[in-house]
Amino acid sequence: MLCHALWSSQHQMSAMWTVKVLGLAAVALPLGVELLGLLLRRLRPAKTLNEVLFFPSELACVEHIFTSLSPGSCLCPLPHGVETSLSRLLRLVLSAVSSLDLCVFAFSNQNLSRAVLALRARGVAVRILSDRDYVAVSGSQIGVLRKAGICVRCDANSVHMHHKFALVDGRLLITGSLNWTLTAVQSNTENLVVTEEAELVRPFAEEFHRLWERNDPARCLRPK
Repeated sequence: MLCHALWSSQHQMSAMWTVKVLGLAAVALPLGVELLGLLLRRLRPAKTLNEVLFFPSELACVEHIFTSLSPGSCLCPLPHGVETSLSRLLRLVLSAVSSLDLCVFAFSNQNLSRAVLALRARGVAVRILSDRDYVAVSGSQIGVLRKAGICVRCDANSVHMHHKFALVDGRLLITGSLNWTLTAVQSNTENLVVTEEAELVRPFAEEFHRLWERNDPARCLRPK
């Protein structure tokens, strides 16, 4: 009888442990699957940004992009809270964390100039290459940017520097037909391609470096 009681007690305890183990397994399995899914999502490469912007851009207020105000707080007569090609371009430019390299023929758009100045104020390294002849045109923002301490170099070549591209943090390329002017943004039929494809970004980075070195003032003044 005693042996039978001991065996029965041990059998019951074993059954209880089996139930507990199965219960824990039932809880742990979904958690394990969830953790595995989270790990796979983290290991999966982030989606590469590729998009196209077309201009002219719809007229809309962009004040909320530069300030902490809500879109409806501005009292200007323009539409508020509307995403446009210009607002998207401004957000892309302002996304720079470490550097902005800009190579553009004409630069007179004050909103884009304001974005570049905001980057400078945040400590982002900004370099600008522009056309020598256009810099002196009335309305050009190059003088404003230079006064803010931004390094600007003008192409000393006899032909026009007609590029229009920007490199954000050396990883994001913005390029197309768009000059950074009010007319181009609001009136002209223009386009911009935005991409993080390394195979496309790399040649533009190399071209910027080539032009930047070629137009180094110290190099231009060096005796031949």
